[in-house]
Amino acid sequence: MLQLNFTPFPVLTTPRLVLRQFTFADAPDLFELRSNSEIMQYISRPLAKTLDDAVDLIKVINDLLDAGNGITWCITTQADKHFIGTIGFWRIEKEHYRAEIGYLLNPAYQGQGLMQEAVESAIRYGFGVMGLHSIQANVNPRNAASIKLLKRNNFVQEAYFKENYFHNGFFEDTIVYTLLTKNQMC
Repeated sequence: MLQLNFTPFPVLTTPRLVLRQFTFADAPDLFELRSNSEIMQYISRPLAKTLDDAVDLIKVINDLLDAGNGITWCITTQADKHFIGTIGFWRIEKEHYRAEIGYLLNPAYQGQGLMQEAVESAIRYGFGVMGLHSIQANVNPRNAASIKLLKRNNFVQEAYFKENYFHNGFFEDTIVYTLLTKNQMC
């Protein structure tokens, strides 16, 4: 069974990014992401309505971290440390050496390969440090950019669930992609 301890917090760097721990000072930027309907269109979570919603989410992120049950990085640019997104592992199944990856990126920074850098770094950490055997991603089938990113990183479609998730008055489909440690290329 996985024994996870994220202390000290693992700061990850790529040529253009720093993936660091969230602080409450990040709440305004997180609120900007989580309250943006364009960014959240494929994320089946309620839109943040107030800054307090972002503060509460940071509390949840930190509680999961402290318990060794999840890790979420704040993605910032290497050059000016500007907050541009999030990436992390949650729904960690310690007994199965499996975790779900999730990510969000500000649209102003999309299409530049930045999330590719963040995903590669997180995958290396997940397999190399956490000791994961598999990483799962649950994706809305309409999210073509996310599916392309996952395939680029050798994730394989494992399942397609029809109308398995009820959100905002509608039933939505979910595709499950998985990457096994032996299939990673990063």
